[in-house]
Amino acid sequence: MVSTAAPSASRARPARAALILGIATALSIAVNAAIANIAVALGVPASYGPVTLPAYASMTILGILVGWVGWRAISRRAGHPRRALAVAVPVVVALSFAPDVLLAVLRFIPGTTLPAVIALALMHVATAAIAVPAYVLASRREH
Repeated sequence: MVSTAAPSASRARPARAALILGIATALSIAVNAAIANIAVALGVPASYGPVTLPAYASMTILGILVGWVGWRAISRRAGHPRRALAVAVPVVVALSFAPDVLLAVLRFIPGTTLPAVIALALMHVATAAIAVPAYVLASRREH
């Protein structure tokens, strides 16, 4: 006999989280596209690798997924998850600037300019600003 009961919250929850994270990822990529377009309008070459769609889209996807794994780990294991996340989020965002700072100093990607590096750093902030509320929503239990 086939059950017609509604799926349990435990089964529906991963699908809900996946949907929320998918929307956040698409929104982050769109915002990062706007940042990249502004950077190009301000003189960053459109061919500069990090401001091309494949580069920032793949890094946005990776960042949101890794952030979600970290968020879930802290939420599940920390004695005071809210306090831990309140510290971890700004620390992780600050640490995400390290490659940008190294890029600005070492210019290991040909064509690197200060406006390009600033655009990349803004992409980190934009992604975090979208991802963190999405993590909060995706973490909420369904009623």
